[in-house]
Amino acid sequence: MNFFRGVMGGQAAGPQPSGADTIQKLCDRVASSTLLEDRRDAVRALKSLSKKYRMEVGVQAMDHLINILQTDRSDSEILGYALDTLYNIICNDEEEEQDEASQKQADDLGAKFTEAFIQNGEHITLLLTLLEEFDFHVRWPGVKLLTALLKSQCVQVQSVILVSPMGVSRLMDLLADSREVIRNDGLLLLQQLTKGNAAIQKIVAFENAFERLLDIITEEGSSDGGIVVEDCLLLLLNLLKNNSSNQNFFKEGSFIQRMRPWFEVGDDNSGWSAQKVTNLHLMLQLVRVMVSPVNSPGATASCQKSMFQCGLLQQLCTILMATGVPADILTETINTVSEVIRGSQVNQDYFASVNAPSNPPRPAIVVLLLSMVSEKQPFVLRCAVLYCFQCFLYKNQKGQGEIVATLLPSTIDTNSVSAGQLLCGGLFSVDSLSNWCAAVALAHALQDNLIQKEQLLRVQLATSLGKPPVSLLQQCTNILSQGDKINRRGSKVQTRVGLLMLLCTWINNCPIAVTHFLHNQENVPFLTAQISENLGEDERLVQGLCALLLGICIYYNDNSLENYTKEKLKQLIEKRIGKENFVEKLSFITKHELYSRAGQKPQPVFLSPEQMLFDHEFTKLVKELEGVITKAVHKSSEEEKKEEEVKKTLEQHDNIVTQYKELIREQDAKIQEMKEQVATITTQNEEMQTTVAQQLSQIQQHKDQYNILKLKLGKDNQSQANPPQGDGSHVNGIQMEEVSQLREEIEELRNQHALLQTQLSDKEVLIETLRSEGSEPVEGAPAGPDNTELLKELELLRSQVQTQTAEISQLKTENQDLLKRVETGSIDAASSGDASVDASNVAELESRLAAQTSEMERLKEEVRGLTQGRAQLEHQEASATSSVAILETEKTKLQTALQESKKEQDDLLMLLADQDQKILNLKQRLKDLGQTVEDEDDLDTMRDQTDEDEEEDEDED
Repeated sequence: MNFFRGVMGGQAAGPQPSGADTIQKLCDRVASSTLLEDRRDAVRALKSLSKKYRMEVGVQAMDHLINILQTDRSDSEILGYALDTLYNIICNDEEEEQDEASQKQADDLGAKFTEAFIQNGEHITLLLTLLEEFDFHVRWPGVKLLTALLKSQCVQVQSVILVSPMGVSRLMDLLADSREVIRNDGLLLLQQLTKGNAAIQKIVAFENAFERLLDIITEEGSSDGGIVVEDCLLLLLNLLKNNSSNQNFFKEGSFIQRMRPWFEVGDDNSGWSAQKVTNLHLMLQLVRVMVSPVNSPGATASCQKSMFQCGLLQQLCTILMATGVPADILTETINTVSEVIRGSQVNQDYFASVNAPSNPPRPAIVVLLLSMVSEKQPFVLRCAVLYCFQCFLYKNQKGQGEIVATLLPSTIDTNSVSAGQLLCGGLFSVDSLSNWCAAVALAHALQDNLIQKEQLLRVQLATSLGKPPVSLLQQCTNILSQGDKINRRGSKVQTRVGLLMLLCTWINNCPIAVTHFLHNQENVPFLTAQISENLGEDERLVQGLCALLLGICIYYNDNSLENYTKEKLKQLIEKRIGKENFVEKLSFITKHELYSRAGQKPQPVFLSPEQMLFDHEFTKLVKELEGVITKAVHKSSEEEKKEEEVKKTLEQHDNIVTQYKELIREQDAKIQEMKEQVATITTQNEEMQTTVAQQLSQIQQHKDQYNILKLKLGKDNQSQANPPQGDGSHVNGIQMEEVSQLREEIEELRNQHALLQTQLSDKEVLIETLRSEGSEPVEGAPAGPDNTELLKELELLRSQVQTQTAEISQLKTENQDLLKRVETGSIDAASSGDASVDASNVAELESRLAAQTSEMERLKEEVRGLTQGRAQLEHQEASATSSVAILETEKTKLQTALQESKKEQDDLLMLLADQDQKILNLKQRLKDLGQTVEDEDDLDTMRDQTDEDEEEDEDED
């Protein structure tokens, strides 16, 4: 312990040991001491010396310190000292100001120690394990050490953590630590961990990082928060930038909606702190990452839609029109709004409806254009406004039309300043930057919109009092061609480049605009003079653009002007300039150093106003036109004629093929339609057949029931003909009340008999009617065996009814005799008083009367059942007749459709025969000209094979 007192306490007498010797002794003590307290004191001493003697401690003590981490896991204090010591030797002291050489030497030393530490991947795994310790003295130094390792050797450490089991998950737990210092340093650690590694970014995102980070931002006060909010936003940018998977996860998780409250600003926007400006700037960058033009179009469109639906775009427009917003925040907000509306029709329409809070209200577009053409505004702000205007018009033909309409004579409002008027004012301003911005903005209003290019030809400008107005196209060309105007306004390269880009975009793919341009007799001589001259480096770009403009006049020339046809312009180039020289001057555009920079991304980013020469969309136009213009200039008139003839021939051939394709397509559609109709009719026919079969089955059932009833009736008649002879009881006398009751019953039987007789007459009339109708076939109904059988059944029914009528007549006669006998017996009994009726006769009389009564009831029921059966048979006959008529109608329709189909097929065959004859004639002509033609046998073989396939298909059908 005296040794440590000498190191840590006052100086002892005698020569003092050097730092290296002291460190060596401390390292020996760490390695050899058996007491934990001794090792702890030695490590604490190494920690105190690690900053001053960084090299010595790192070289001699690193292995011992790593061994302490592995063996003394139970003591948090010694672990904390060891981690702090490793951190001091690996990390540079950022608080000390060092010169460049010393800083480089320190960085190299830190990288060297980092490589030594991570040489064994188990050391990183050990460090990740220590981060699971909740003790503050272990966890916090571990976080700082791992962060320092990532800063020094990011890729190597990332690879080790990526393959370590649960490595990223352990680090994500740091965000949930209740101690803010560990959570905040954990944010710095995750920032370094997620740099440039998409795999780790995805793992961190799926470990619920978005939810945790947004919660922290909300807890810390959003844009009004401190440095912690900035760290969270930087980590979010790492996770989302150039990572489509995480962007989609962020959108699908509805996290875009949680960004809206960030941009809620109050009415008083004075006194923005530097931290708030930084936070809001990062928040705007985060929005731009989600809708960046470099993302896939589908993902960008989806995010744009979500931002509009949740009100984020509306909130950004509020900041855009607010007062007191810092300039850099306003610039970034304009850029953010630009990318949120770019290519989205809904968002573009909303932006067009936004008005500035002024009196009277002005459209936001007009307010922004005022800033763009004003020389007083900052350069970056003017670039941002130009980008916003370009994004507003990108794939927005409606917006392009609205901008051009503000320049047309019929829609100009003299009481207010319009967007078109501002663009014209900037186009002819004395400020070259305003000229260039206005020219590019107006070119975007014409991009890929032939209608607006033609409409803009109608724009007339008043140059001065007493002079007639000139067109906008002529005014632009006058500025380029007239010497006095060039010296006064167009001498600057920036202005001339802007006007030339506008003219190239205007007349591109618009023959009418080309004709208007060539109609001015001074334009072509000016262009040829500019191209043919040998000018300096600054003027080479202008020469290239003049060559491009003249080339467009050749390529899109419709030869409507006799003096400036395609051929005459090419002859002029060959005589005045030379074809090779012309192509070389044309290549000056793509060889310019600023050309490739402008083609990288849509946003105009320039370091200085002098570098504003190329527009992104114009670079794409140059790539498209350079090759075709070169070919057009080199082609001779004969080659052009041949190409035109070939084009005409190909067009005719394509037209013929198109006609046949249309014909075949129509025939296929008709055939398919007829197939569907046939399938429908077949289905209906099957359903009808099923219905008919069911009806026939029902008829057969009724026949069987009828036969059963007939047999049963025959048995009843037999039993009635042979009634059982029973012995009756003898009655001494018949009372008068009984005789009256018998009379009433006989009278009732008479009435029933009369009713049955009437019904029988009706049935006879109906049978005669059916017989007369059956002798003559009904139209639309088959007069076959079914009707004959039905008539036979009706005849049989009639004979049975007649038989029953005879039986009823017989019963009637018997009833009359019985009545007479009853009356005679009752009179005798009344007159004689003492006479008696034979008991056996009375019993027989009562028995026969009861039997006759029951028989009458049975006959009535039988007649009623037969009547109902006959009605059902008549109904079934009518249904069958109706079904047959429907089937006949459908059959007629099918036959008609079949005849029409055959007629159309015959017409098609005749057309094909004509075509075959034409093909044979053409083949014969080719043979006469010595060309090789396919053998007809091969074609016949193919046709035979096709016919066989069709026959097989028909057989299968």
